[in-house]
Amino acid sequence: MDSIKDVIAQKGQVRQGIPTVSAVFKDGGILEMVHDTEAKKTRFVLWRGGKWEFQDGIVVSPVRRLVPYSPHNNLIRNDVVLFPSEPAEYESEAALLDEIKAFIHRYVDVSPLFEQIASYYVLFSWIYDGFNELPYLRVRGDPGSGKTRFLLTVGSLCYKPIFASGASTVSPIFRILEIFKGTLIIDESDFRLSDEKAEIVKILNNGNVKGFPVLRSEVSGKGEYNPRAYHVFGPKIVATRGSFDDRALESRFLTEEMGQQRLREDVPINLPAEHSVQARSLRNKLLMFRFRNLQRKPTIAGLVDRTIEPRLNQIFVPLLSIIEDKAAQESLRDVARQYHREMVSERGMDTEAQILEVIQSLLRSAEGGNLTLADITSRFTDLYADQYERKITNKWIGGVIRRRLHLHTHKSHGVFIIPESEHPKLDLLYARYGIEAGEGTDEEAPAGPVSSESPSSAIG
Repeated sequence: MDSIKDVIAQKGQVRQGIPTVSAVFKDGGILEMVHDTEAKKTRFVLWRGGKWEFQDGIVVSPVRRLVPYSPHNNLIRNDVVLFPSEPAEYESEAALLDEIKAFIHRYVDVSPLFEQIASYYVLFSWIYDGFNELPYLRVRGDPGSGKTRFLLTVGSLCYKPIFASGASTVSPIFRILEIFKGTLIIDESDFRLSDEKAEIVKILNNGNVKGFPVLRSEVSGKGEYNPRAYHVFGPKIVATRGSFDDRALESRFLTEEMGQQRLREDVPINLPAEHSVQARSLRNKLLMFRFRNLQRKPTIAGLVDRTIEPRLNQIFVPLLSIIEDKAAQESLRDVARQYHREMVSERGMDTEAQILEVIQSLLRSAEGGNLTLADITSRFTDLYADQYERKITNKWIGGVIRRRLHLHTHKSHGVFIIPESEHPKLDLLYARYGIEAGEGTDEEAPAGPVSSESPSSAIG
């Protein structure tokens, strides 16, 4: 049944105003909210047919009218979310990229390659909703290494940046992302409690692939708990002191280590007043870039590099697809390959890699094809027991083999074995964990960190 408001609206007496920050219409029209900070006014810019015009509101049905958020909205008034003030022309895409790089270089000291990556990430953020996957940008370092300056500088150029690092709790971030669908700029160190960090991890884990909302329970006006889906997909720039425990999450980041060298002398210690003015000017040009490119930048399948991890392709290909400069594209490919090598190298220090080395060694010396868990555990204990504070048991080794290496075991003649039918999987696992063909463990066990963790956490 229609509501009273709908019935009245159908009679031409009421049209409901829906606060909105952006919309993409089926006919190719793009609607974006802009904010004139001097005039303290918000309005829409409508792009359609290659032209733009200001609009105070857009009628989308007989009973619905899209309206911009008020300039007095607390988040807008306090610059928690930043907007352009109007579309502005730019000379060319290459010239716009040079302006972005120059702005970042003026205020931030990072490596030339990461400066270039950050510049492309800014461009990418303005058309991210045309893609299904995306990477995150991260700076990592100790206090005073320049992380906050990076967030403020690069973040201020991104699409609808949401500066959430000063939030006292994580709960508002879910709602803000749902409403504004912008670029989350966040300093992980501001969330000190473990449950706060766990909520941030939920956002990061679900936010790089379209179609995976976070479900949260909300209390209704009647005191009932109702689940609600929050869409957290979008670009994110993160500052951390260390790494996340979740390796899958780690693989979503393009990372720069901060504080590795003395600060350049031309980088200002304090941000000048013109910083925000220059950032807004660039956001105006980037708004025009969005209008012209949102529906023209598909992911290019030919950019997939089959020599690296599928997950790395997932996060690098969208960024590569907006890069027209072949040299810059190849530099980013080199970064992807380096990330792949580091991932393989890190896996080589894991319990799984040690077990695979034992399996490889036993297969070379075994007369039969079936390996028993008891033999694997015995050899593993001889080689690696001094690296673990826990007791090495058949049950633990079997759990790692089944849950982490995904090799099936079954009982035969009273003992658990890895059957010959599982052997074809081993070559792929050797490559995944950086174990060379013919490599063994007969000489001596490689050095590794002492682990006192449970089986599930000790193996990543």
